[in-house]
Amino acid sequence: MKTRKDWEKPIRRLEQLLRLRSFPVAFKMLEKKEQLDDIAFIRRSTAKATLCQLITRVRSFDWTVGAERDDFLFSACPAILGLCDVPEVNRDGTFRSIVWVKNKAEGRRYEAAIPRLPLNQYEAVAMAPLVYNPFDPDIVLIYANPAQMILLINAIQFMQYEVMQFFCVGESSCADAIVRCYQSGKPSLTIPCYGERRYGHAQDDELVMAVPAASMDGILQGLEALYRRGVRYPISYAGAEADVAPMFPPRYHDLEKIHRRLKGDHLLLGLSGGIASGKSTVSDMLEKLGAPLIDFDYLARVVVEPGRPAYTSIVAYFGRQVLCEDGTLDRKKLSSIVFGDLEKRKKLENFTHPAIFDEFFKAVAAIVAQRPGAVIQVSVPLLFELNLSFLFDKLMVVYVPPEIQVQRLTKRDGISAGEARNILNAQLPIDEKKRYADFVIDNSGGLDKTRAQVAAVWAELV
Repeated sequence: MKTRKDWEKPIRRLEQLLRLRSFPVAFKMLEKKEQLDDIAFIRRSTAKATLCQLITRVRSFDWTVGAERDDFLFSACPAILGLCDVPEVNRDGTFRSIVWVKNKAEGRRYEAAIPRLPLNQYEAVAMAPLVYNPFDPDIVLIYANPAQMILLINAIQFMQYEVMQFFCVGESSCADAIVRCYQSGKPSLTIPCYGERRYGHAQDDELVMAVPAASMDGILQGLEALYRRGVRYPISYAGAEADVAPMFPPRYHDLEKIHRRLKGDHLLLGLSGGIASGKSTVSDMLEKLGAPLIDFDYLARVVVEPGRPAYTSIVAYFGRQVLCEDGTLDRKKLSSIVFGDLEKRKKLENFTHPAIFDEFFKAVAAIVAQRPGAVIQVSVPLLFELNLSFLFDKLMVVYVPPEIQVQRLTKRDGISAGEARNILNAQLPIDEKKRYADFVIDNSGGLDKTRAQVAAVWAELV
């Protein structure tokens, strides 16, 4: 592509004045993907990548890169650029609730707050070091540390003073730099998010600013003026590249499949709480009101029955020491082995969790086949510890004060108060669980008080 402007001299001067450690990135959206073929030295990724990876390859490795929708690892990146629509699992809050917010409602708010380029206006994106005049950019991305960034801001304000406003949606903060710059026509500064640091290798001290290409001459003039007045900067560094697909949370890869298997008119109510808080009492009340129950504890016992794949894997790894005389699994013995050993516990979870999930999906399908619009309660004792809240439409936590838990545990399990407290300390604090919940049931009073709370929740659900 021919350029209307020779960018080499002004960009070299910008790099000198700010001592930038990576190349300013020419960023251009293309209406047709075939336009990528017109760009010299362009590289197309052989592995699916994230947007932040592509940016890093440009600014740190001196590459010219291009991508269309199918070149991206997940739809989150191309959806920001308008290359595809926002998937349903994002719109309904599921995607963000896996990691970044406490429930799906907050996930929906999160997704709605992310600025995006218009859908179907573009088919591809191209990026390159601007210094080589690759094409006429729409915007320029500049990565710098806070000290360098304040000089950049000073330069912008030197020529025409204006208070700058900064935004950060959190994860996916690339939208705050890129899209807001497109929308406002003004420089847009933000903090690179966790993903850009983890997968795109933005450094701990780096910020990013997107600048309209038409503003670059004025910024350089401001920097020159500040330099003459003694406002100057030195420093230097570079980034890295990786195929990050195996590094993402495994559930990101399975999300579409999970969402399809749980989709329907039914409502999934995740039920959890502290140990000895009376979850089964509340569950019985919900069942009498019409909510069929899926119990993860029951599923966990089913998948380790003799002859099941999980049973075979557990015995092969832990040995016959974890079996009772009749050949069934000694769950208490197995629990004592993995309790203080993170590696062994992870190994056990790898054997059992996929099988439990499969049984869960089958149970949901069986209930929905009989009752398409059912409110299905799913009892998961470690729902929050295992980060499973994304599976459910609503979350309920049953609790009692810790002193009552200790009393009930010592009586129920025949253990000392100290042992009971150790068990409580190994779990997520109940106050933390309550913060995630849509509904909280205080089960420290009598049955009538608990039943009244459950009835009120049921009225909201149906």
